[in-house]
Formats: sequence, structure tokens, C-alpha cells
Amino acid sequence: MGVENKWHFNLQRRYRTGKLNKITDVPGVKVGHLTLQQGDDNTGVTAIIPAPGNLFKQKLLAGDKVLNGFGKTAGLVQVDELGTLETPILMTNTFAVGTCLNALIDYSLKDNPDIGLTTGTVNPVVMECNDGDLNDIRARHVTEANALSALAAAQTADPNFAEGGVGAGTGMTCMGFKGGIGSASRTVEIAGKTYHLGCLLNSNFGFFGNLRAGDFLIGEALRNAVLDRAKQEHNPKYTRYLPDKDKGSVVMVIATDAPLSSRQLRRLSTRTSMGLARTGSYSGDGSGDIAVAFSTANRIDHNAQSAYQVEVLPDSLLDDLFQATVETVEESVLSSLVHAKTTTGIRDNTFYSLADFLQ
Repeated sequence: MGVENKWHFNLQRRYRTGKLNKITDVPGVKVGHLTLQQGDDNTGVTAIIPAPGNLFKQKLLAGDKVLNGFGKTAGLVQVDELGTLETPILMTNTFAVGTCLNALIDYSLKDNPDIGLTTGTVNPVVMECNDGDLNDIRARHVTEANALSALAAAQTADPNFAEGGVGAGTGMTCMGFKGGIGSASRTVEIAGKTYHLGCLLNSNFGFFGNLRAGDFLIGEALRNAVLDRAKQEHNPKYTRYLPDKDKGSVVMVIATDAPLSSRQLRRLSTRTSMGLARTGSYSGDGSGDIAVAFSTANRIDHNAQSAYQVEVLPDSLLDDLFQATVETVEESVLSSLVHAKTTTGIRDNTFYSLADFLQ
């Protein structure tokens, strides 16, 4: 079920959604969550396994784009330089990046006894947002065992995974509402073949009153409804501390089975900014907006000793994938907002679900 079918946002879709309208519509992609939610603890880990098999031995082509660099993501320097992805991707909170990086190292060492001995080291990719408005981030509750549990959950998870305030999205906020994990997908016909493209993101950006969704814009009536509820509930987050500028972060993963080079995947990553802009973001000074895109179409042998061939679409045929990227990012943001539930966290901060005001 698409976002506009349930919430009547009237999004301008050009392409059909995948079966689940999630990143797992791209064959081989798996997603799992580990959620920590008790008292002031509202955080977690989301794991994206890009493809089956040993990713270190058989890498994927990948590209990234730092739209705004106020972030602490790990692993992108090598992705940018070599154009390959060799581990799953973990999303978590800012202070758990090192913890998740260690977990990915353990995950990779287990199946690759040559790492660090007869071959190079491994490049874990971890993406983060600051969940400190709802989570006791200083307590650093996320453990390596939690990260490994998220990876294990991804291996057996239902492809129709949960969205909203789960996993890495548990403590996130977006556009003044409760944010978190959102996903969407499209199918695209190129040169007689059908390809899939999906997005998964963790929304933690923007400010109250600036949300846009198709021809829907938070107007005075909805704004007053939110503020009236906040006053009735003595919610200081809305009555006294409403942010007046875009801040926070959003980390995005784009997956496709279309055969693309790392350079082309970087071009896909760049188009995520346009999807964010459709929702009202302008990548403010304090926002870390970062995207990684990968293709499952080619596998790169770690031990290759001679020239190898990869299949790549010509650049002239990429426009549909560019537009599908913009659509899926926009819809993923909205999906994160309508699936997230109203949450009270540290310092009694309460962030409302957008869905509470769209009934």
C-alpha cells in the first residue's frame, strides 16, 4: 500500500511501486532491526544486507554522496575511492558508530580468516543520526551484541519489515514529528528490461511547519491542532522549544538491480537531495545528509588478478532511475513519519506521530 493511498498526500508518482514498496523489493536485499526502548533508552540498530553470499570476497559496486557533511558516518572514504561495498550497512545513533563498526569487523572476520593476514583489512560502513532528543545518548546503550543481533535478524526477517520508530529510527525525530525508518521502491523499464530500485532511510531532519507532501503542506489548522494538544499535555518541546531551522540528519541507502558503475551510483546518490527537497528540507547548517547507493547486478572478485568485465547501462538511459530515486526518497521520508508512533523519551520530551493528525 502506497503512502498516498493511505494518507492522501497525492504524490506525483511516475513509476509503479514494487510488491512491498520497500527496499527489499530489490532481489537479495534484506533488512533487520534491533530496538532498544525502555525509559530514557530509545535507540537501536538497523542492518541492511545488500546481497547474499560473502560480500568481502564478492563485492558490490557502490557510490556515495555527502550532501551535507555534519555527520560521523564510517567507511565512505574507501567507498568513494574504490567504488565497492564489502560489508552490510548498519544504521545507528551517533555515539554507537564505533560499536557497530567493531561488530561489522567481527562479522567479516568470522567468514574471512585471511583478513588482516594474507589480504587487506575490511571496510565497514556505518551510518548515523543523533537521537538525543528522545534517547539518553550519553549512556551509550548500543552494544556489539545488539549490532550482531540486527545482522542476524536481517538474515531471517520478513521482507515486509517494520518502519517508523524501530531499530536505528527508535529515537529519531523529523520535521517536528516522530521520525525514523522509512522505505519505498519503484520498478523501471529500461531497454526492454524491468529493474527495481529501493530506498531505506533514517529521517531525523527538518523543523516543525516546513513539511511538504505532494500538494499537502502543514497549514495553520494542522499546526494549531498540534500546538493545542501540546498545551493540553503540557508538552514543553512544542510550547517552548520549537526549532526554527533545519537541523538533525538523514542517512539514505539506495539499492538497485540495474547494472550501474560506481560513478553512476554516485550520480544516483546525488539525486537523493531532490527527494529531500520535495519534503521541505534544505540541508541546513547542522544537518548531516548522506547517501550510499549500490547495485546488485555485478559482483567484483576480491582476489581478481586480471581484467574482468562488468555490465553497465549507458548514461543516456539513466533518467528513469534518477527520477525513481527522487520518488523513493520523498516517499520514504513520508513513510517514516506516518509509521512512527508518538513517543516520550528522555527529559519527558514527547514527539507526536504525524498520523495522529491525519485521521
